[in-house]
Amino acid sequence: MAATSRYWIVSLPVHASATTVWNRLRESISKHSFDTPLYRFNVPDLRVGTLDSLLALSDDLAKSNAFIEGVTHKIRRQIEELEKVSGVQVGSLTVDGVPVDSYLTRFVWDEGKYPTMSPLREIVDSIHVQVAKIEDDMKIRVAEYSNIRSQLNAINRKQSGSLAVRDLSNLVNPEDIVTSEHLVTLLAIVPKYSQKDWLSSYETLTSYVVPRSTKKLHEDNEYALYTVTLFQKVADNFRNNAREKGFQIREFEYSPEAQDSRKQELEKLVQDQDTKRSSLLQWCYASYGEVFSSWMHFCAVRLFAESILRYGLPPSFLSAVLAPSGKSEKKVRSILEELCGNVNSSYWKSEDEVSVAGLGGEAEAFPYVSFTLNLV
Repeated sequence: MAATSRYWIVSLPVHASATTVWNRLRESISKHSFDTPLYRFNVPDLRVGTLDSLLALSDDLAKSNAFIEGVTHKIRRQIEELEKVSGVQVGSLTVDGVPVDSYLTRFVWDEGKYPTMSPLREIVDSIHVQVAKIEDDMKIRVAEYSNIRSQLNAINRKQSGSLAVRDLSNLVNPEDIVTSEHLVTLLAIVPKYSQKDWLSSYETLTSYVVPRSTKKLHEDNEYALYTVTLFQKVADNFRNNAREKGFQIREFEYSPEAQDSRKQELEKLVQDQDTKRSSLLQWCYASYGEVFSSWMHFCAVRLFAESILRYGLPPSFLSAVLAPSGKSEKKVRSILEELCGNVNSSYWKSEDEVSVAGLGGEAEAFPYVSFTLNLV
């Protein structure tokens, strides 16, 4: 995981030279907030289009960003959950092998994937469709994995739950069961603190009970499992009388074939779960990188569009990435404001929340374009 998880992406107006603004920004940060990492954010020359198209796009960008950011967090949380189940530490999240924080701070536009001459709306829609497809794919893959886990959990509950409900096949051996033309062995679930009552009364619950035929096979925190052998013709009567005394007779038919089948089913489910988990984890790591890359291209489009609407044409602004600590934020905001030449500073400070609030849902307006990225 990245050491820093919260970044600002900003743009500052350029009236003469971008290099001059960049050098002034570096000097001010170095002098007044030396612990704040600072990087150039490389936004290409994109196609501006009309003012109406920019305004219409701006209205949709915040919503689209929330969706794309949300998908990155969903995938990251899924990775964390899968790694936790596996008992290993979460690996580094990367984009084509590059750590995500490095990808952000050294961002390079992918011209092959998103031609800069394409209309901004076309680029944004392409990113949204791609991320939505990944989210849909993730839902299907997670559902398949969860289904196998649910089946395994159901089997484990049957094998580890109370004797009143759990599967008894792995507690009963062939020698515990007597089956003949006339005799049958029943399995009785006896409350733990009623065992003396059972031992003293089971022979008299009905006629034709084989004396001293009961045997305790297992005991848990609540119940004990006993066998009892009797004539088949009185089995129903025994069940009814046992129930009246608070003893439960579990329906059970010993079948080695069925037991082997259940064992094989369990082994296959465990194997399928491991295979699905490994496949899903691998897919999540790859898809996180893909969605994160799409998110950064989206951020570049957002920064470009907001900067045109804020500073006007032709495009003339400096974009940068900063990662100030909590205690440095106020000072860094002051530095950025000073580099705007304090143009309209009082205006921005006196306004309520405005439509140019940033990507990360900034509730405060600034005389420059700014939004926050939370990587975790």
